[in-house]
Amino acid sequence: MSYRIAVIGGTGPQGKGLGYRFARHGHTVVLGSRSAEKATPVAEEVTARLADVEGAGEVLGASNTEALVGADAVLIAIPWDGHDEMIASLAADGGLDGKVVISCVNPLGFDKGGPFGRAVEGGESSAAESAQRLAPGATVVGAFHHVSAVTLWGEEEYLDHEDILVCGDDAEAKQVAIELARSVVGRDGVDAGKLRLARQLEPWTAVLISINKRYKIHSGTRISGL
Repeated sequence: MSYRIAVIGGTGPQGKGLGYRFARHGHTVVLGSRSAEKATPVAEEVTARLADVEGAGEVLGASNTEALVGADAVLIAIPWDGHDEMIASLAADGGLDGKVVISCVNPLGFDKGGPFGRAVEGGESSAAESAQRLAPGATVVGAFHHVSAVTLWGEEEYLDHEDILVCGDDAEAKQVAIELARSVVGRDGVDAGKLRLARQLEPWTAVLISINKRYKIHSGTRISGL
């Protein structure tokens, strides 16, 4: 099935990389930014990258609000700082109502000791749960937290050395993210459980960043035994 996907924060490395992967495998992607003028050249860059890819989907640029129009799914790929304000703004006029919202936001901090997971509401929540609270008319799932922006923009057809872990409370919404994972890793995403488990999935990214720095690689997470 082909989806129309709005990428909120589509001009950042993670949003651009995931948008590229989705479009590479036939989905229509609208890269959103605070202004269409900023999003359009990034969409043109991704389109140029896909020029020789048979069956690639269309890539457009728009403001974040405009990107939501007609979207089947919405990917949230923005920094944690300003996250709640952005979600509240998009939800204020019903722009997220009835949509599957996929959060890949990782609330991370950095100090002299390296990266660490930042607490959300005293450690009792996550970015994905915060998005669900702020956009009650949407159905939020967490996914794509652990994929490196560098490898997303790479030449490999699929990042088949890793898995996409998906958490959420709605089976149909999770299935959308599970299917979209095929565009990235070449197989279904892994159903990792309830949305509250985003509290564990999001900070795991700090561990991967630490590994990357130590070994000078772009590591991923792979689930064995499936």
